[in-house]
Amino acid sequence: MTIELEKEDAESIKNNLSAVSLQITQAIQQFGRTPESVRLLAVSKTKPVSALAAAYAAGQRAFGENYVQEAVDKYHALGDLADIEWHFIGPIQSNKSRLIAESMDWVHTIDRDKIALRLNEQRPEDKAPLNVCVQVNISGEESKSGILLSELDAMVSLVSDLPNLRLRGLMAIPAPQQSHQQQCDVYKPLTDAFLELSKSDSMIDTLSIGMSGDLSAAIASGSTMVRIGTAIFGERDYAVKL
Repeated sequence: MTIELEKEDAESIKNNLSAVSLQITQAIQQFGRTPESVRLLAVSKTKPVSALAAAYAAGQRAFGENYVQEAVDKYHALGDLADIEWHFIGPIQSNKSRLIAESMDWVHTIDRDKIALRLNEQRPEDKAPLNVCVQVNISGEESKSGILLSELDAMVSLVSDLPNLRLRGLMAIPAPQQSHQQQCDVYKPLTDAFLELSKSDSMIDTLSIGMSGDLSAAIASGSTMVRIGTAIFGERDYAVKL
């Protein structure tokens, strides 16, 4: 599997990363956040290994994947990059949980007891505990994954007791909103829940919210990790082979 990319394409990814990083920095300054308080997760689904290698060469270290087999293939292809950080941000099927437990550093989409229990059981003994976020459905959409905020306490209690998982925070993908204020309004209950959790557990330090369309509102709402894909790697081509 090649990790070579055309020089022009690699330069484009480097420039895109710089532009996104500047946008994050400007939002941090605008909303009075502390420097370095927001991490960039480069969402690389459908993108070839060569594109990830180009982003890595430009300084990016954290990558988010939505599809299990694609994530595992990239994990093995770039296995010699010791400081690369793999985040799984897609829905998890029970029969695929072992692949995730054996390869990923983070999972953002814990929304069922069964999945949490399986990831805990299947995490290899020679790996550090798996960093996880509980996914919350803050828009109440039936089509969206995630638990309701009313179910959060029970899920937090379960995950906190699992020795091979390390609860780091909350994640959400809200329904699109028309304005910055509406985006912030949707995020507020989640932000409040995150702040309350972080008071009782110093390990809870991650609020995984914000994509290209609501980056500013997410940072205003306390996001510590934004998930950006197309603005870095270009439009996704679902026919592309890894």
